Amino acid sequence: MYTSRPAFWVSPVMCAAVLVAGVYAALSGLGDTSVPLLVAGLALLVVVDLAEFRRYPVRTPASIAAVLLALRTGLYVGLAYVDGSGLARLLLVLVPFTAFFAFGWRVAVALAVGCLVLAVVSTPGWYAHVEQVSDLVMFAVGLVLTLTMAAVAVRERDGRIRLQESNRTIAELSAAAERARVARDLHDDLGHHLTAIVVSLEKASAFHDREPGTAKAAVLDAERSARRALGDVRESVRSLRPFHLPSALDELVAGQGDVALTVSGSPEEHATGALHALYRAAQEGITNARRHARATRIAVAVELDAERARLTVADDGRGMGAAAEGFGLLGMRERVALAGGRVDIASSPAGTTLTVTIPVAGQA
Repeated sequence: MYTSRPAFWVSPVMCAAVLVAGVYAALSGLGDTSVPLLVAGLALLVVVDLAEFRRYPVRTPASIAAVLLALRTGLYVGLAYVDGSGLARLLLVLVPFTAFFAFGWRVAVALAVGCLVLAVVSTPGWYAHVEQVSDLVMFAVGLVLTLTMAAVAVRERDGRIRLQESNRTIAELSAAAERARVARDLHDDLGHHLTAIVVSLEKASAFHDREPGTAKAAVLDAERSARRALGDVRESVRSLRPFHLPSALDELVAGQGDVALTVSGSPEEHATGALHALYRAAQEGITNARRHARATRIAVAVELDAERARLTVADDGRGMGAAAEGFGLLGMRERVALAGGRVDIASSPAGTTLTVTIPVAGQA
């Protein structure tokens, strides 16, 4: 929500000053002041100001602003006639001040010149009296100061509006990026597992009568894939909440006796995107070690220091051989690359070591 209209306090403060000066002049017998009319006129000005600011907190539409400006000008002139102190004439500086917010500096400057001409014309013989010359000079200075104040206030208002619009755009882009990330996670994980389930169930259906053992094994494979899919969906939903990599890794390997996990350092200095990429890499590395390398022991190590985050997944399986990388590894490389890191894989018949390194922002 945009900030409220700038410098809204100027008009009420000037009205209060005119009221004090007019009442003092009436009590002291200085000039001819009609206190009831003065109070009523000033009260009406304050009501108009408050009603406008409440209805149009940022900028008044031009047509309505023109009507209100004419109403205020009439009130300023009327107050100048009922105020014996002469201070009410200063309210005319609010004409260009108010116009600046609705019509811009050109209209405001033109009205300021008009107010100055009106003040000169309404003061016959001013050039023969030092006091009146001084009053007109001070009035001109007041016009310049109010125009300057209005220009600064408008610039500040427009700057805040641009800042709020920029913040809203950034928030929308961040939300869109997060939605894309979640969609990518669901597509990569859930799509893979659902495909595996369909294939397994088709296999079970095909071998149901001829080879019941093969069909039963296929059903069990489908069940395992369904459980993995459920786990991945839960992880995707969990990723929408504040993410803590050590806790997530503990949950990932919980109950898996063939996986040894070590974590050193603190994740505080590392971006959430980098930590998510490490978690996904650990998940993919463990899955590949079991499914493809047929490993019996898997060691997962995470090092988090001031310069980089590093994940290592080492297994004692049969290695990758000359097989091409699958979609899982390709997706891992894409995630890590988006976080500004790299993926290294060393494989031999004695086992495979997956290493993911992501520098801290500014350390690359």
